[in-house]
Amino acid sequence: MQTAITDTLRNTPDGQEADRILRACTHCGFCTATCPTYQLLGDERDSPRGRIYLIKQVLEGAEPTRATQTHLDRCLTCRACETTCPSGVEYGRLADIGRDLVDRQVRRGPVERFMRWGLRRFMAYRERFTPLLRLGQLFRPLMPAPLKAKIPPRQTAGSWPDSTAATRTMLVLDGCVQPAAAPRTNAAAARVLDRLGIRLVRVREAGCCGALPQHLSARDEALDFARRNIDAWWPHIQAGAEAVVVTASGCGAQLAEYGHLLRDDPDYADKARRVTELVRDLGDILADEDLTAFHNLGAGRPVAYHPPCTLQNAPGLQDRVAGVLQTAGFRLTPIRDKHLCCGSAGTYSILQPAMANRLRDDKLTNLQAGDPDTIVTANIGCQLHLGTAAGVPVRHWIELLDG
Repeated sequence: MQTAITDTLRNTPDGQEADRILRACTHCGFCTATCPTYQLLGDERDSPRGRIYLIKQVLEGAEPTRATQTHLDRCLTCRACETTCPSGVEYGRLADIGRDLVDRQVRRGPVERFMRWGLRRFMAYRERFTPLLRLGQLFRPLMPAPLKAKIPPRQTAGSWPDSTAATRTMLVLDGCVQPAAAPRTNAAAARVLDRLGIRLVRVREAGCCGALPQHLSARDEALDFARRNIDAWWPHIQAGAEAVVVTASGCGAQLAEYGHLLRDDPDYADKARRVTELVRDLGDILADEDLTAFHNLGAGRPVAYHPPCTLQNAPGLQDRVAGVLQTAGFRLTPIRDKHLCCGSAGTYSILQPAMANRLRDDKLTNLQAGDPDTIVTANIGCQLHLGTAAGVPVRHWIELLDG
């Protein structure tokens, strides 16, 4: 694709990266076959190819409109398009650049601005989000059904093992939403890894991975979260921690970008690159371990596994969850259109509820077609979103191995 990026942008880091990505695009349209929003709406501007053209026009000096912003907002950033692109177009990175550029030129309405500010200021901070969720859970029984469905019931995490006999150490990201909404996930991961001789360490100073502000056009904020996490983990990495374990693939996709995001930061570039090298999904970790102790744990129990988009599509992550569950004796039910997003996509289900719910309902139809007794996934966003309307429990898959 030929480009004519404006003089003011051409020599900026964003302009240079966007130019490189745009020039890789050949207009072929293969991406439209795997784009969830294009499949639902049939509008070229709601396809990756169409959004690439919109971003290109803005980079070349065209004035963006509210319509431009709307079509970019509808993108889930699921990156399914990247998996079918024969030219290797890094669409996810281009989308972040394009959204940020448009948001600086098109002012949103007061309600939208307030919602996006609130999400960044409360959801991304564990110490702020947790009390709000606890308040909602307290009054949950009194709420109308639609609102009640959006608030997960309170969980007990169970004990965190002391792992005194462990010979290996790994770090885990606690994150922002998961510790309050699904505290059992990381605790279950710690208990399972403890059985394999691995001590899982959570560092309280670490927090949000940065994905939430990154996709809400607050990229400087996202970099601050990345630096905070690197600072929190670095002493443990120097002491020999062999991996940064991810139990929420949406966070994993962001952590896998730290090396790229901080590539021009003289103080953090090398550290960020090292963190990116250490990031591994929990399923990838377990797939390389001796799981003899978990054989036949499932005893043929029917389970539907929903692979999150970030685990399927994000560079740097490997989805090996299905193999782990099958090794443990669970029977995975067949699922159509596994590649299509469930509609969670971070804050997407809050900011684009109509589209998100259509995608969720389609996904649940496919997940429940095989009559599973449980739906499992590898991302907290998917877990909470699917759980608002599922007819069976929706859990993180590691809970099955925890027993």
